[in-house]
Parts: sequence; structure tokens; C-alpha cells
Amino acid sequence: MDLDKAKLRIEKLKKTINHHRYLYHVQDREEISEAALDSLKHELSQLEREFPELVTADSPTQRVEGKALDKFNKVTHKERMLSLNDVFSFEELKDWEKRIKKLVPNLVGGYYAEVKMDGLAVSLLYIDAVLHRAATRGDGRVGEDVTNNIKTIESVPLRLRVEELSDQEKRRIMGEVEVRGEIYLEINEFKRINRQQQKRGESVYANPRNLAAGSIRQLDPKITAGRKLSFMGYDLKTDLGQITHKDSHQLLLKLGFPSNQYNQWCRDLKEVEKYYKKIGKIRERLPYQIDGVVVSVNDLSFYDRLGVVGKAPRYMIAYKFPAEQSTTKVLDIEVQVGRTGVLTPVAILEPVNVAGSVVSRATLHNQDEIERKDVRVGDTIVVQKAGDVIPEVVESIKSLRDGSQKKFKFPEVCPVCGGPAKRRKGEAAYRCMNPGCFAQTRRQIMHFVSKPAFNIEGLGPKIIDRLLDEGLINDASDLFELTKGDLQPLARFAEKSIENLISSIQASKEISFDRFIYALGIRHVGVQTAYDLAHHFPDLSELSNAGLEELNQVEGIGEVVAESVNAYFRDDKNLVLIDKLLRLGVKYRKIKRDSELAGAVFVITGSLEGMSRDEAADLIRSHGGRVSGSVSAKTDYLLAGEKPGSKYDKAEQLGVKIINQAEFNQLFS
Repeated sequence: MDLDKAKLRIEKLKKTINHHRYLYHVQDREEISEAALDSLKHELSQLEREFPELVTADSPTQRVEGKALDKFNKVTHKERMLSLNDVFSFEELKDWEKRIKKLVPNLVGGYYAEVKMDGLAVSLLYIDAVLHRAATRGDGRVGEDVTNNIKTIESVPLRLRVEELSDQEKRRIMGEVEVRGEIYLEINEFKRINRQQQKRGESVYANPRNLAAGSIRQLDPKITAGRKLSFMGYDLKTDLGQITHKDSHQLLLKLGFPSNQYNQWCRDLKEVEKYYKKIGKIRERLPYQIDGVVVSVNDLSFYDRLGVVGKAPRYMIAYKFPAEQSTTKVLDIEVQVGRTGVLTPVAILEPVNVAGSVVSRATLHNQDEIERKDVRVGDTIVVQKAGDVIPEVVESIKSLRDGSQKKFKFPEVCPVCGGPAKRRKGEAAYRCMNPGCFAQTRRQIMHFVSKPAFNIEGLGPKIIDRLLDEGLINDASDLFELTKGDLQPLARFAEKSIENLISSIQASKEISFDRFIYALGIRHVGVQTAYDLAHHFPDLSELSNAGLEELNQVEGIGEVVAESVNAYFRDDKNLVLIDKLLRLGVKYRKIKRDSELAGAVFVITGSLEGMSRDEAADLIRSHGGRVSGSVSAKTDYLLAGEKPGSKYDKAEQLGVKIINQAEFNQLFS
């Protein structure tokens, strides 16, 4: 191929690759597979290697080509990058409106509300539509040049799109264009990185925001590239003709930047409050972390009159969700015994409100964690909680110690059964070595009857304790031998309650293979891993006889999990339990691996008639399908029940097939 032909081919490849990048990262859909796109990138790379004089700064190949730096250069922002003042209640939000209306009594145009990403703010400078420089916020006036690292982020365009711009807008982007936005790490990617850290025996990262910030400040861009960061645009600082903040977001989309799909124009603060509550409800299901919403005066013409106070603009406010961190005192440290015998230290706290709920206990994980954080009884500590996650101690505030604090000594015996507590080589946890420990048995049975496992309704911790105390059960399999006669002599057991409990136990005997595996309580095997095992192995016999080599080949399973599964099925006690369950009539439904729906991805929204979402999910998995919590371009079906949420709208936007319950039932008939 000669130079002219190579140049033409390279330009076409760049345009095609950028088009598909835009579809995937901005419109959340794809026209060709990831493998096909990789093939195009490979061809481009080969051509540029053959004709190095044709390599340009905006080529997709340049995303990971930057050399490692010795240090970051300083960048002075043309316009200061401001921080936001916070409010934590609707009353405070109304006070903010009163203040700005004193300065601008004729304020009109409503407000623009957007999700507040919990990431790292950056400024992107484009010259003649090509990315020229990227800088961190720094102190607001001076940041650091992180251009090489920003180039590794696929959702950041190296060249601005012009396809949807008017002629006037095209002329305006020639010159300097500044875009500001947030660098963040999706939660699944954060978990993937931490799993890798654990496999390597290295310490895990605290949270996605810190890891995103640390990734951007890597001197070697190849390290940054390996972290798969994302970008979300939130402001356009260059005048391209926009009149409102909403216009700015629409222009960002045209230029090729992702802009949050949940952003919304609000007529007044009442609509802002509805928006805030809506986002609060879906917050835990989002693929990224957020810590509130940002409310902006929509009409840009008021910004100069409202101005800036200190380091924050008056025309914009952060309406934060309830604090996920707070401070309190450690009253005591107790040790709990888990179903696998792990001894977990728990801090008993002065009750404190964190993330909207009162917290009085927080995990300290293990002895190493206590020593690393140097947490003592009597300390003032920082405690955090995110959604339904168990509260944990972040750090102790050592400057507040007065000498009365006491160091915690880990027990050498199990606090429940008195058996020896030992720490195995290579593990952080102490374990009770007594296999007959009451606490372990209790936790194992509670796990067995839980919702993701056998889901036996009416069998809570108090009833399990009673059955164990009376000697009616010794392990989970004994539940299936209980009769009305066993329960009738027990005080406070009404006849109807007894009938309901026995019926519930018997009704749970038929279960999907993945839930059966999960119910066994194999160490390190959660809901998804149980599904992966059930999908890979046709039945229990194949799974129990699998060697380490075969277990390691299961998608999503590493060496640690494989060893744990292998060890479980080499323990005679566990095999006796399984054999007894099967003899008592427990049946598991195998996954239909030859089903037409094998591999199909479903998302469920709204309430279903005659079945729960969990039952629908079980049916999907039993036919080899997968259930996801969020709609994306990879979703095959959205099952929409009564009162579907925002997932319905997104599915419509992406062209995902939406089915009702009758159509869903037909798929599996």
C-alpha cells in the first residue's frame, strides 16, 4: 500500500472507530461486537506502524502510547475551578433560593438538576477540536497536567464530533473549547481490581473515588489504562451559543461526551425535591457512586449577577444525600462467630446517624485491621455506611485520646463454645476450630434458609435458636424431618403458625441448582459464583467430582474459590449433609444449557403478578439466562411488570426488547 492509500485508509479507520466509541460510551449501544472493533483498532495500529508519519494526536492508538513521566507539570486554569457549597435538607435548599432571589428577584427559567458523581473533577482543553491538554482541579487555580492519562479513557473523545453541529457551532469550536467533567470508576470495575489485589496478596483499595483519583495521578499511563476509568461531562466553559445549562449538556452530547441520562430540567424546587427523592431511590442500583444531586440556576444570563462567594458559585448548590460517614465513640469490642468459624471483631458504638439510619455496631474485620487502624475501646472513630453495606470503622481519631483508651486483645478461644481459636497460615482471620460450635451451626442454618438460598418463610433467627436449643435440629437437613408433632409441645407456637412453617419448609424442597449450591454455604461462593458453577456443571455429581484444574476453568472463578469448592466436596461431613438432603426429597432443577434462552440477559422492572422478581430470576437462570440489575446495550429483554421504573425508559431509548408478563411466561412455556 502506498502513502496516499494508507492515509485514506487510516482516516476512514479513525472515523469508524470514533463512531463506535461514541455509540458505546455516549449512547450506550453498539452496532458491531467488541471483538470486531478490536480488529479495526489492530489494523489501524499496524498501518501507523508502517507509516509513522501519518500518526496524529487524535488517533485512537494514542490512548496508551504516552511515555511514563518523572513528574506532573503545573497548569493554571483560565477560569477558576470552583467547589460547591452543600445543603442536606429541603429547608436548606429553600434557604439557598431565598438568598439568590434577594440578589436576582426576577429569577426565571427554573433549575437544572443533575446527578452528583463521586469522582475527580478535570478540565479538558481542545484546540481546533483536538484534545490538547487535560488538568486536575488542584486548588481551583492551579492543577496538574494529566493529559497522557486522560487519553487512556475511552469515553473521552480525542477529537470533538462535528456531525450534529450547526455551521455556526462548527465555526465556534475552531479555536479553544474547554469541557469540565468527572473522572470516575464504575463499581464493578472497582470490585474487579480489588479481586486482583486479593489474588496477589496485596491490600485492597478503600473506595472507587480514591482509586480513580490515584489512577489519574499515575506517572505511567499504562497503569491508568489498566484501570478502565470513565468520564462524565458536566459543564461547557466555552460559548458555543448555549443560553441555559441544559443547552450546555445537550452540546456536550453532540460533541461526543457522555452526559448523565438522569439529568433533568425542573420548573421549581418542588420538582427538584421529587427529582432528589427519585435519584435517592435508584442510587444503590446505579453502576457508579454518587453522593447527591447538583442544582443549578438554568438560565446562564443570571450567573454573572449571582457571582461567587469564597470558592463556591452562588448559582449552583450540591444537595447531598445523608452523610455516609460520621464520628462516634467505641464503647466496647465484641467477637462474633460466623458460619465458617471466622471470628469477627465488632465495635459496639454510641448510636449515631449514618446514611439515614442509626448505627450502633460496626465491623472491624480482623486483628490485622484493628492493629492497622489502631482502634481501641474508648476511641473516637470515623464510621461509614453505604446503602445496605454493613457499617465499618474507617479510622480512629488519635488526637482525641485522653489516656483512658484500652487496646483490644484477640481471644485465643471461641467466645461461644470455648474451642481453640487459631489463625491459619496465609489468612487474616482467626477461626474457631471446633466443627460442632453452636454459633457456626446457627449461622449455617440461617444462611441455608435465607432468601437467595432455600427461602423458607417464617423461619427466622429466634425460631432457629429455639429448634437448636430443644435439640430438634442439628443441621440444615433436619429441617425437612420436622413434623407438627415436633413443634406442638413448644410454648408460643400456635397451631396455624406450625402449619404455615411446615408447609413453607416442604414447599422449598424443589430449588434451582444455583440456589442449592449457594445454600450449602461453601466459603467464598456467593450468588453469582453459585450460578457460574451451576451453569458450568450439569449436576451435583459432576461438580462434587471436579478437580482443581477443571474448577479453575469456570468463568469468574479464581484459584482461591476453586480451592474452597474443592475442599468442601472432599469433606465427608459435607457429603453426608448433601446425601441426607437428597434422601429427604430435596430436588434441584438443572440449568437448561441447550435452551434457546441460554446466555440471554434479562432485566426485571415493576411488580409481577403471581410471582416475585426472585422467582422470575430463578426461572431465567434455570434456562441458562442471566439477570442484570441495569439496562445496557447488552440487555436482550426487559421484563416490565406493573409500574415500571426508569429502566423502562432506558430500554426504549436503547431499543431493547420489552416484554410483559404474558410474553415472559410464553418464553418459558
